[in-house]
Amino acid sequence: MLHILLLFSFLLSSSPAAAKDFCVADFKATQGLAGYQCKVPEEVVVDDFVYSGLNVAGNFSDISKSTINTSFVDQFPGLNGLGLSMARLDLSLGGVIPMHSHPGSSEVLLVTQGSIIAGFISSNNIVYTKTLKKGDIMVFPKGLLHFQVNSGPVPALLWSSFNSSNPGLQVLSNALFSNNLPSELIEKVTFLDELEVKRLKALFGGSG
Repeated sequence: MLHILLLFSFLLSSSPAAAKDFCVADFKATQGLAGYQCKVPEEVVVDDFVYSGLNVAGNFSDISKSTINTSFVDQFPGLNGLGLSMARLDLSLGGVIPMHSHPGSSEVLLVTQGSIIAGFISSNNIVYTKTLKKGDIMVFPKGLLHFQVNSGPVPALLWSSFNSSNPGLQVLSNALFSNNLPSELIEKVTFLDELEVKRLKALFGGSG
């Protein structure tokens, strides 16, 4: 019996799954469809597992009066393969995080300052909204359109966690108006008139 236990222990310790505790992203290697390759273990350092980029707010947008500072695998190599990431969201007075989605992840949002109105729209067009205050948490299911609006008298500070190291981000207004999608097509698929499409294209920097 002892021999069997020893053999089992050896097989576990020598298996790839047991030997590889992590897969720190190698930014120097070619990135494939499956993501980053693993850094050579001998080159891994403690700073690969530490990220200080969320200690300050990002650059505020004049349009939305908000900023999103992310800690995804592209910035934080230690997240690679772990299915985790975070973001810091700062909203000035009247600021908004516009309607957007994360194609690769669900999101848990924590309010640590101020109060906001947050919500999401289900795939059968049911709207779920709630006023959140300091300490409140809300979850946004994977891939669904959602938003946050500062509804309080002070700036709001929010923290998001994701169950993916690269959750992706698509902002609806940018997807429609910040690129070269022809205005005639936008008018047809959104039922907006020509003048409004041109106004929004100019606001978001689009062309066509």
